[in-house]
Amino acid sequence: MNSKQLLAISAAAFALLGTAGAAHAETYEGVHAITSAASRADVRTEAVAAARNGNEYSDAAAEGTVAVTSTVDRQAVHSQAVATAHAPGQNLKREAFVGSVIPAQARELTRQAGL
Repeated sequence: MNSKQLLAISAAAFALLGTAGAAHAETYEGVHAITSAASRADVRTEAVAAARNGNEYSDAAAEGTVAVTSTVDRQAVHSQAVATAHAPGQNLKREAFVGSVIPAQARELTRQAGL
């Protein structure tokens, strides 16, 4: 018996094992009926309580509410945010124009900003 015949016999044996294993597959028993001892009102109450608890597995869950104290006036922060938002070229970065032609206005703004 040469190696080709031996290989063919072993392949046939493995194929037979595969078909024998498929014969023992699970059977479909249909959809199971839902059995619950809780009423809709009980389930709803539990759901509302769970939603109010938040994510119990988050990192900040154990900390609770963290108080932030600031020394800066609220109006000053607002005016600074508005001024920054209206500044020309505030979001310009060289990386944003990779493979593109940088507009002349943007080149001037990046030169002024030292980018």
